[in-house]
Amino acid sequence: MDQILEWDKALFLYLNGLNTGSWDSFWLVVTKIENWIPLYILFFILYWKKLSRKKALLATISTVVLMGFMLGLTNLVKNFVTRIRPSNESDLNGLVRVLQTNTDFSFFSGHSAVSFAVSIFVILILKERTKWIWLILIWPFLFALSRIFVGAHYPSDLFVGGVVGISLALVTKRLLRTKI
Repeated sequence: MDQILEWDKALFLYLNGLNTGSWDSFWLVVTKIENWIPLYILFFILYWKKLSRKKALLATISTVVLMGFMLGLTNLVKNFVTRIRPSNESDLNGLVRVLQTNTDFSFFSGHSAVSFAVSIFVILILKERTKWIWLILIWPFLFALSRIFVGAHYPSDLFVGGVVGISLALVTKRLLRTKI
C-alpha cells in the first residue's frame, strides 16, 4: 500500500507540475462548482423536453437525490479515511502548485464522484433520445483534472471518486429500471 501511495504522490507531482501558470485562471473557473450550474440546468431542461412529465419529474428528483447522496457519502468517507490533501502536506511544501486551499480531507473527491454520477445518470436516461449526450463526459474529466491542477487531490482520490460515482449512477438507474 505504501508503494501505491508513493506512486500516487509522484503522479500527482508530475501532473500538478505540468501547469505552468498560463492556465491558472482556466483551472480555477473549471474547478468551481457554481460555474457548472448552467450545465445542471441544461440537464433538467433536457429531461423536461425529451421525457414525459412523469418521467422528467422522476429523473429530476433522482438526479438531485443522487447528488445529495454522493455528497453525503463523500463527506462520510473523507472523515473516516482522513487523508490530508496534497496542498496541506508538509513534505510537499514548495513542490505543489497550489491554486486553491481546502481544509477538509482528500479521499475521495466529491467533485469527481458527483460529476461522474450525474453525467452517467443523465447519459443513461437520455442516450436514446439525444445523440450528442455522450459529449457531457468532457465535464467530469475536466472537473476532476482541475482538482490536480489546483493542488486539491491526488489521482487516486479522483479515480475512486469517479468509480464510486459511476457505480452509484448505474445502481440508481437499475433501481428505476423502466420507470424512466
